Amino acid sequence: MPSIISSRKQAVSTTDLALIATFAALIAVCTIIGGFSVTGVGVPFTLQMFGIFLAGAVLGARRGFLAVLLYLAVGTAGVPIFAESHGGPSVWVGVTAGYLLAFPIAAFIVGLVASRVGRTNPAAFTVAVSIAAAIVTIAVVGTLGTIGMALKLDVSLKVAWGYATPFFVADIIKGVLAAVVAAAVHRAFPQLVAKR
Repeated sequence: MPSIISSRKQAVSTTDLALIATFAALIAVCTIIGGFSVTGVGVPFTLQMFGIFLAGAVLGARRGFLAVLLYLAVGTAGVPIFAESHGGPSVWVGVTAGYLLAFPIAAFIVGLVASRVGRTNPAAFTVAVSIAAAIVTIAVVGTLGTIGMALKLDVSLKVAWGYATPFFVADIIKGVLAAVVAAAVHRAFPQLVAKR
């Protein structure tokens, strides 16, 4: 009997690790897509936030957070999976450091909302996750990104906020798309909900 319980715990753990690694890879792929600067200050436009919001909305708060942490750890270790094919610890003192710091928090908050909303109603799930992603875009990612840019570029918070605002509309749209995709994933794979 103990061996059966032990193997079940191992299977859950293995599944969680596989999902965390898969979503970390998805975030890396989303980061590669796009990659052009819209502000001229070294912060490129990518699909990264779509992957981060999707990780939280599909995996839940804890696993979504861990997926983003794994992505950050691999990039920090030197694999060029950050925006514009950057990698290594130097990104943490660059203009995008505030954004990187915000990413796991964003996944956690969106995942928390996704976990609390009943998935039996895809429309309600999509609306709640979309609203959470929009709030997180401005209140968490925008704020920490602004602080990071202000420090690195030696500009005022007001100027840095102006640099950050072109990303808001696109990132809110990415949040809505992530919510729609997550609702479809939960319909197709309802067993994901039990393991959040």
